[in-house]
Amino acid sequence: MHSMISLSRFPALRATAVLGAALFLSVGAAHADATLDRIKQRGKVAIGVVVSGGPFGSIDPATQQLVGWNPDLARDLAKQLGAELELVQVQPSTRVQFLQSGKVDLLIASMEYNADRGEILGHAPTPFYRVGGTAAVLKTSGIAKWEDLRGKIVCASQGSSYVKPLQEQYGAQVRGFKTSAESLLALRGGNCAAAVHDATLIQPLLRSSAEWAAYAAPIRDEILPAPSVVWTRKGEADTIAAVDKVVKQWHRSGWLIETEKRNGIEPPQPLLPELQARLRAAP
Repeated sequence: MHSMISLSRFPALRATAVLGAALFLSVGAAHADATLDRIKQRGKVAIGVVVSGGPFGSIDPATQQLVGWNPDLARDLAKQLGAELELVQVQPSTRVQFLQSGKVDLLIASMEYNADRGEILGHAPTPFYRVGGTAAVLKTSGIAKWEDLRGKIVCASQGSSYVKPLQEQYGAQVRGFKTSAESLLALRGGNCAAAVHDATLIQPLLRSSAEWAAYAAPIRDEILPAPSVVWTRKGEADTIAAVDKVVKQWHRSGWLIETEKRNGIEPPQPLLPELQARLRAAP
């Protein structure tokens, strides 16, 4: 029968044991970020994108490929991470669940930062854009400011951050839809007085489509303008650091400004040259 050795009687053995435990903990910490480890092991990263139509994301009718700003960013992010891209189309109503359940590793999904989202998800701190909401209404509606929506039915996407201020601040009766396309269709069908979505979706649609000639976005100030960020699962510091490094380089190199121009996004977002100048000046 073997007797147990007391480490207190053997200082050298005790020091070795403590060192071994420390090394074990440091190795564990180095591999604590499961997402980055999985991306490296698989050589593949799954990125969820919202494709609502227009320059920020749409389906090319000729190739059935996802194209536009969100898919372009996802493709380059995968390239910079040294991984093959698995591009996953998500909806505003399901994008958080897709990330939390592991169906995607990251989100570039027209989902701006707010404190509620920051409580349940992680994100790369450097934003890649800034987006607020605007309202599409009939030109004959008489709606000219957010306060004019009080008591009126407003269509929006389920899970949209605009729902809370529309209800609490402006007294609108919000009707949620699974997709922005369904919400906009409801507006065209006369089921709501306004449809509120990202200005980056509404403005190009009204400018480029003859079907929307009777509609306008007359409210000049955007609701909840907020930074667009790449989302991760909570607490994944290694993944966040790797992604943030890429986003900063996008700004420094001017790649985001070039990508905005290439996708015909108008008007240009002033945040991009601001962050480019700030990051180029940083040590």
